[in-house]
Amino acid sequence: MGRLIKWLFILIILGVIGLTAYAYVGPFLGADFSPKQTEIRQSVTLDAG
Repeated sequence: MGRLIKWLFILIILGVIGLTAYAYVGPFLGADFSPKQTEIRQSVTLDAG
């Protein structure tokens, strides 16, 4: 049981390292992480009674 937990912990650490590396290297490989931007205009009525 201890071996299983040890291997699971190692896999989690490797996964975190892999995701972090992909976040930094991904844009150079063609992955685009930026959100699509659109301008939204909405009129606001102030009720200054």
